[in-house]
Amino acid sequence: MKDNVQRKQKINQKSQNYRRQEKSKKELEAEKMRRIQLERIKKTPITVTVGDEITVGELAAALKMTAAEVIKELMKLGMMASVNQTIDYDTAEIVVTEMGAKIERAVVVTIEERIMDESEDTAENLKPRSPVVVVMGHVDHGKTSLLDAIRNTAVTDTEAGGITQHIGAYRVNAAGQDITFLDTPGHAAFTSMRQRGAMATDIAILVVAADDGIMPQTIEAINHAKAAEVQIIVAINKMDKPEANPDRIKQQLTEHSLVPEEWGGDIICVPVSAKTHEGIDTLLENVLLVAEMLELKANPDRRAKGVVIEARLDKGRGPIATLLVQNGTLKQGDIIVAGTSVGRVRVMTNEKGQKLKEAGPSVPVEIAGLTETPSAGDTFDAVSDERLARELVEQRKDKIKNDIWNASQKVTLDNLFEKFSEGELKELKLIVKADVQGSVEAVKQSLEKLSNDEVRVKVIHGAVGGINDTDVMLAQTSGAIIVGFNVRPDAASKAAAEKDGVDMRLYRVIYDAIEEIEAAMKGMLAPKYRDVEMASIEVRSTFKISGIGTIAGCYVTDGKVNRSCNIRVVRDGIVIAEDKIDSLRRFKDDVKEVAQGYECGIGLEKFADIKEGDIFEAFVVEEYRD
Repeated sequence: MKDNVQRKQKINQKSQNYRRQEKSKKELEAEKMRRIQLERIKKTPITVTVGDEITVGELAAALKMTAAEVIKELMKLGMMASVNQTIDYDTAEIVVTEMGAKIERAVVVTIEERIMDESEDTAENLKPRSPVVVVMGHVDHGKTSLLDAIRNTAVTDTEAGGITQHIGAYRVNAAGQDITFLDTPGHAAFTSMRQRGAMATDIAILVVAADDGIMPQTIEAINHAKAAEVQIIVAINKMDKPEANPDRIKQQLTEHSLVPEEWGGDIICVPVSAKTHEGIDTLLENVLLVAEMLELKANPDRRAKGVVIEARLDKGRGPIATLLVQNGTLKQGDIIVAGTSVGRVRVMTNEKGQKLKEAGPSVPVEIAGLTETPSAGDTFDAVSDERLARELVEQRKDKIKNDIWNASQKVTLDNLFEKFSEGELKELKLIVKADVQGSVEAVKQSLEKLSNDEVRVKVIHGAVGGINDTDVMLAQTSGAIIVGFNVRPDAASKAAAEKDGVDMRLYRVIYDAIEEIEAAMKGMLAPKYRDVEMASIEVRSTFKISGIGTIAGCYVTDGKVNRSCNIRVVRDGIVIAEDKIDSLRRFKDDVKEVAQGYECGIGLEKFADIKEGDIFEAFVVEEYRD
């Protein structure tokens, strides 16, 4: 029995020794492997490519190590992380460096880079293109009439109030060469559209009336043209008028750093008359001459790129956009992205309504097929993949939403005080609906400019199309006024507006909108107050009545005093107190008012130190507005 026990103990000891040896062998093996691995890394370090962020598991796999080892390294940095946790590039860089490997930042390819052709054109690819000309100037100086003379069409008669409301694009052939004209509205409110017009062009024709001279909007147009670095040609219009004085115009131009050629400068001045067509050919010759000097070129053999000149919502055809192709060739069936709008070019027409299969550089076209109305001034690109294009548009929309959210929500130290003071600021909220996007922008901009120290005008929504239920609902919930420009409400929204008491204003000319909103704002300004003298009263005696106080025996020398009057107590020409009437009596009766020439007893609410000879001036505080 004793031998058996001893044998068992020996066997156990042997097995334990064996296990220990096995364990130490495994540990040595693991350590050896780890050492080999580290040596291998030192000799040929692993290079890990990381984007803006990476998960712990992905980083471990890239390092050819276990997740536990990476987590251990992160713990050394004081960061508790799980396998699926995301770490940023900077943290990953520390971990990778600590583990003896190298790190590289991944180059992120944006959707734009994947679907848009951003390659540079070489000199061999570039071919001459026709010039794009913008017509600028003061309102009523005859821009549209000049274009009519050039195109021999009448647009002015159809425009409300003689103002061009939309940007149009026309192609004219002169001396066998094409010229693209952009007609920008001359109204002050359309500054932004005019600016966009200038940015898309090569030459600006500045129209100045020979009888009127340079006006504020002419100066604005000069500044826009200079900012856009476009060549200016001055058309001195209305030369048919007897009071026309072109030399005076040239003199005024020099005051704005525009020196005419005949005076030693580089600005071409052409006297024209839109009425008699005098000088029109000379003007077009000069446009072609300047275009030749500019050596305008583009590459027609690539995907189209350009700018949205105008956009509107057509009832039958959906969103319609006027595009100016600036580079490449736009073909029917192309997928295009314009701002936050995407679509396929289903129909493409020129200004005469003729269908086109393709449009090269400097060609303006009207297209149908977009999912929504883009904004005038948006750039457009023909792209290679529709799915990615839709994804890009969603990204852009999200970015706009976030920007708006951040702009309205974020409080920084810089705007903290501003946010506090905004509590006192009143807001006139507006919803702007118009027939074309350019008008929406212009109306919005000109109305928001009406903001002053006390009232802020805020356009909470602006869109193209008729006034609908959604607009009325938004106006009702936010307490806004709906401003419609060249649009009408449908029957349902009209009824809803009447039911909910929503104010809806419809206009055809922008001046009227500005005037009316300005008047509405005056109604919101903080009222001012003034004192209106009602009566002059002489204190002839005083009585002290227990439980009531001092009563003044008075005589009304001028005017009429009533119970609601305030009293100014004047002694020896000095105002010593201001108070309200507590009691007004004649004999023993309380009365509402006492007229001139009558005696009365007056008790004041607070002031009791009344003396004989004091003068009471009775007045009321009246609210008034400028």
